[in-house]
Amino acid sequence: MDTNDEFRIDAPHRELLDQVLDKWSLSVLNELCERPCRFNQLRRAIPEVTQKSLTATLRRLERNGVIAREVVSTRPVAVRYRITPLGKTLRPPIDVLLAWASENLSAITRAREAFDAADEGTAL
Repeated sequence: MDTNDEFRIDAPHRELLDQVLDKWSLSVLNELCERPCRFNQLRRAIPEVTQKSLTATLRRLERNGVIAREVVSTRPVAVRYRITPLGKTLRPPIDVLLAWASENLSAITRAREAFDAADEGTAL
């Protein structure tokens, strides 16, 4: 992304942001920031996610270097996921976005309500 006044998101940036900031990735990262977890621990912590979606999310995050997968030599063999140093660097910008959302949620709600009311008026 350029550092001048022009705001532009190129395809590689968009792809990365789509993969790292999606619905399930944020929940997984939130859990792994607290402690390493096994797959079923993550499933219990995020009950809305399906096994298929969680598997895909973990693979995407691992591919991007944000989390690491570790095979634990226990019986039966277990897999544990942990956040990487690179993944830890995501916390500050995500916290900024969440703070912005919290600060502006009531204004956004009002804007949505006004838009929906105007849209209903034009639909008649």
